[in-house]
Amino acid sequence: MKNVEMESKLPNMIGPGTKIVGNIETNGDIRIDGNIEGNINSKGKVVVGNNGFVKGEVLCSNAEISGTVHGKMAITELLSLKASSKVNGDIKSGKLSIEPGALFSGTCSMGSTASSGPVINREEKK
Repeated sequence: MKNVEMESKLPNMIGPGTKIVGNIETNGDIRIDGNIEGNINSKGKVVVGNNGFVKGEVLCSNAEISGTVHGKMAITELLSLKASSKVNGDIKSGKLSIEPGALFSGTCSMGSTASSGPVINREEKK
């Protein structure tokens, strides 16, 4: 059990110049400064840096986006879109913060209905 606790406290980092094609699941936080083509599922916080690029769905408790995300996002708590962010896709979030200069194209639903349980691919699971 101690290894699982230790794993969840260590940050995961995808550095600049790194490209990953595939899904990522983690119990801890993750920072992306490279390219990800796949879905991200994190029980912690997802940070997409200024040069970070994600093409896929993002499911997590908190997220801070400074880079680019193309895909649906389901954030149970707070989603923060920084001034340099570019988001193209639908958002479901408990709370949303958008700085002036951020670009967002898609639909957004927030509040208690948005954060109740898993919301990504709900239609596909019927």
